[in-house]
Amino acid sequence: MEIDLGLLVLRLALALLLTGHACQKLFGWFRGRGLAGTAPLFEADGLRPGKLMVAAAALSELGGAALLALGLATPLAAAAVIGAMTVAISTLWPKGVWAFLGGYEVPLTYAIIALALAFTGPGAFSIDAVLPFSVHGTWWALGALALALVASAPLVTIVARNRAKSRA
Repeated sequence: MEIDLGLLVLRLALALLLTGHACQKLFGWFRGRGLAGTAPLFEADGLRPGKLMVAAAALSELGGAALLALGLATPLAAAAVIGAMTVAISTLWPKGVWAFLGGYEVPLTYAIIALALAFTGPGAFSIDAVLPFSVHGTWWALGALALALVASAPLVTIVARNRAKSRA
């Protein structure tokens, strides 16, 4: 029971934080820049067209957050979060790990939490728990990780190429 409550708290906390990040990008809420203000940042990293890329990132965060909050299709939710966070990490990579220096600490933490939930499952207080089959464990988690990395690879490559061009 305690583990299930802990997993619920973890899922809901991550879902709320991801929702906040998405709303910063889309609507400018919570001191965010909104779609128009965030698009130039994405374009500076080579992610064009900026508004479309911002919307895709925010929708990945929102979709993953909604699924995590419900405890539904947890590996798919994890894949959405890990994919979006992998691209975010790639843009912040040159600044190092620590957030206070502008680094990738926060997206790395979110991705790790999502992967851990794919391994453990969402717990008893979830829609996944009432399904007649299991949707968590090693193979589901590894599948989610593989899906996220394959899906994010083109964008990570664009970011890396853009960074190399700007250094040349």
